[in-house]
Amino acid sequence: MWSLLAAALFGYVSAQSSGNPYTGKTVYIQQAYVDEVQISIDAHPSQATLLKKYQNVPVFYWIDSMARIANLTTVLDGAVAQASKSGDKMVVQIIIYDVPDRDCSAAASNGEIACEDSSCAAGIQTYQTKYIDPIVNILKQSKYSALTIVALIEPDSLPNLATNLNVAKCQQAQTAYMTAIPYAIKELAALPNVVQYVDAAHGGWLGWPDNMQKFTQIIKTVLTTAGGVDTIRGFASNTANYQPLGSITSTSDPCLLKQNYNDCINEAIYIQFMNQQMETQGITGKGYITDTARNGVPDCRKAESESCGDPCCEWCNIANSGFGTKPTTDTSSTGLSIIDAFVWAKVPGESDGTSNTSASNYDFHCGSDESVPNAPQAGMWFDSFFVMLATNAPSDTHNTHISNLTHRLNVFEE
Repeated sequence: MWSLLAAALFGYVSAQSSGNPYTGKTVYIQQAYVDEVQISIDAHPSQATLLKKYQNVPVFYWIDSMARIANLTTVLDGAVAQASKSGDKMVVQIIIYDVPDRDCSAAASNGEIACEDSSCAAGIQTYQTKYIDPIVNILKQSKYSALTIVALIEPDSLPNLATNLNVAKCQQAQTAYMTAIPYAIKELAALPNVVQYVDAAHGGWLGWPDNMQKFTQIIKTVLTTAGGVDTIRGFASNTANYQPLGSITSTSDPCLLKQNYNDCINEAIYIQFMNQQMETQGITGKGYITDTARNGVPDCRKAESESCGDPCCEWCNIANSGFGTKPTTDTSSTGLSIIDAFVWAKVPGESDGTSNTSASNYDFHCGSDESVPNAPQAGMWFDSFFVMLATNAPSDTHNTHISNLTHRLNVFEE
C-alpha cells in the first residue's frame, strides 16, 4: 500500500516539477482543426495561400461536455500513431472545462452541469463521476503512457470567484468550484504523464492588485485541498482572450489600463506580477503558458467601451482582431524565463458565442458593436471570423512556418 501511495505521490511531483513539458517534444495537431480550416480554404480559393499558413497549427482539444470525452481517444490514438511513425516524443493538449455552473458570470458558454442550490451536491457528483473520472480512466491507459498530456484547467472559473461574487450564480457556484476543481487537479496529478496549468484569466481582469491578491488566496486554498502546490506545473493566461502579449519593458497601453490603476498593460507584465503574488502565498517555481491565438492586433478593442464600461471589456468574436504569435517555446521576447510556451488554447475560427438575440444562451457581449456579426453558437466554426483573423495577422505571423524554426514547437497531424 505504501509503495503505491509513494509512486502516485512521486508521479505528480515529478510530472509537475520536471521542467518545461514542451521542451524537446512534438506537439500534436488535431485533424478536426485541420478539417475546419479546410472548410474556409475551400470557400475562399483566392485566399487559400494565406489561410493554409494557419492550418497546421497545434490547438487544444476542449473537453467542454461529457459527450466530447469519447472523442478524446481519437485524439490520443492519433498522437500514439504519429509517435510510433516518427519516433518523436508527443505532447497532446487538452482543456478541462465542464465544472458545475460553468462561466457563472456569462451566458454564451454556460455548461451542462447545473447546481440545484449552493451545496451543488448532485452537480459535484456528476462532475466527479461522469466527467473527471472517465477522462482519467482514458488517460491512464498504458497505451498512452508515453504521451505528455498538457491539461489547462477550467478557464474563467476561479477568476470569477475573485471578482464576480456579486453575481448570484457565482455566489451559488462557490462550493462547486472549490470542491470540483481540486478534485480534478488531484485526480489528474496522480497520472505521471499529465502536466497541469490552472487558468489565471488575464491582466485586463485580474491585473488590479486587489483582484490578484484575492485570486492567489483562492489558488492557495484550491491547491491545498488538491494535495499541495506541487500538484500543478503552473498557470495559463489569456485563454480565449485578446490581451496584448508585449514584454516586461513595453510601455504600450492600448487598453489604457494604467490610468485605471492597473499596471498589467500586457500579458508579460501580468505574468511577472502574478508570479510575484503567487510567491507570497508560498506557490513558487511555477511555469506559465499564455494564449496567443488571437492577440496579434493589440489595439483591436476600444479602450473605453460604451457597452460594458471597463477597459477593453469586450471579449466575444472581436472585430479587427488577428492571429498572434504561433505556438513556440521561444518566449524570450517577453523578457521572462518563466513562460514555458506561447500556445493556441482557443481554437481560432471557432465562435466565442452566438449573436442571435433570440438564443437562450445569448450574451450581450456577442452582439456588441465590437463583435463580428452573424456569429454561430460558441465552439462552432465561424468562417468569416477565421478569414478576418488571417487577414489582420501581422506580416511576421503570415510568414512564419512552425516547422522551420529552431525554437518552434515541432508539430505533426494525423
